[in-house]
Amino acid sequence: MDRLTLIQGFAKIFVPLVCGSIVAAFTGMLVGWMFGLDVFHTFFFIIVPIMAGGFGEGAIPLSIGYAKILEQPQGDVLAQILPVIMFANLCAITLSAVLHLLGRRFNHYSGDGRLQKNQNVGEHIEKNETSHLDSRQFLINIAVAGVTAITFYLIGVLAHQLFAWPAPIVMLVIAILMKLFNFVTPSMHQGAAGLHYFFTTTATYPLLFAIGVAVTPWDKLVAVFTVPLMATVFATVTSLMATGFMVGRRIGLFPIEAAIVTGCHSGMGGGGDVAILTASNRMMLMPFAQISTRIGGAATVIIALSVIYLFR
Repeated sequence: MDRLTLIQGFAKIFVPLVCGSIVAAFTGMLVGWMFGLDVFHTFFFIIVPIMAGGFGEGAIPLSIGYAKILEQPQGDVLAQILPVIMFANLCAITLSAVLHLLGRRFNHYSGDGRLQKNQNVGEHIEKNETSHLDSRQFLINIAVAGVTAITFYLIGVLAHQLFAWPAPIVMLVIAILMKLFNFVTPSMHQGAAGLHYFFTTTATYPLLFAIGVAVTPWDKLVAVFTVPLMATVFATVTSLMATGFMVGRRIGLFPIEAAIVTGCHSGMGGGGDVAILTASNRMMLMPFAQISTRIGGAATVIIALSVIYLFR
């Protein structure tokens, strides 16, 4: 991703993300209350898990924290949280596909993968330059980018062992800082672009198949199909993405792209981001989707555990 685009987008994407989270929380509590659900349960066991960032960095630390604070078995807490996350992810995928169709019908709302209306063409220039590289140099660039990515992740693993920080979030922060401070060389950038293109074209659909067949516990997902819970989850995800759409439009972002990135906040982690962006045909938004999921999810978990500790 072009450095200037990342800097501008990084600063702007938090506005619809924060606004969407607040509106979604109030909307979800209102709908849950209208269907007779307890407000405390609706907020902490439905709304918070939706925006917690998926399984590993969301459901697991959330269930551990809830279990200790509320003095309940972690397994029971996790059993309540997981189905909510999966159904919210399904709603986000469906709404993203609808937004994609809306973008084809109303072109002025869509950036075709560009988040900002004034986004420069640096990315396209770099892609053209990459095509002129000889194959040997291009393979070297890919290898360097791959080793660098693995190194970032290993630093994240080390941080997890030493400070209990989530490894993917540490890796994401390091990558963003490297890009923001212009420490990424053009050759490394071209190699990273090649890796990104390879995995988005060859690994996306096998990953989606694996998630659907081997990872998703469909029996638990079907078990939560009660009208109050479904309505609350759907209203929360819809209001989250609708707010992203409207706020993004006001601050100079393409509304559909802003809504999709904001919707990734309700996704099922990295796999959820892949599914949401694939459904909307906007895999180029993955860097912003990861910010929405990882950083937004971590912030949600920290705030939720702090609040429930005060009101336990």
